[in-house]
Amino acid sequence: MRTGNEPMTARSPLRLRLCLSLWGMAWAVFGLTAFSLVDRPGWAAACGLLLLLTLVDLVVIVRHIHQGPHYQPGRNIPPYEPDHGGRGRYGH
Repeated sequence: MRTGNEPMTARSPLRLRLCLSLWGMAWAVFGLTAFSLVDRPGWAAACGLLLLLTLVDLVVIVRHIHQGPHYQPGRNIPPYEPDHGGRGRYGH
């Protein structure tokens, strides 16, 4: 059942995003190092840009995790307002 307030109550998998960001950062560092050693400046720059993006994403994720349940509600917080009945299909 849709209640209409899903964008306000959506949950973000922050721990998964944190792990993926760390994984991407590790590969970006590896690529930056490897392409720098084999003298490929274009690919090294691309990996450096990817490293910068993953660092920014990591900062945002950690900030949201530290802000607490407002951005990462626990299992005891319902994802949406329960249906109180009496409303038709279009909220009338």
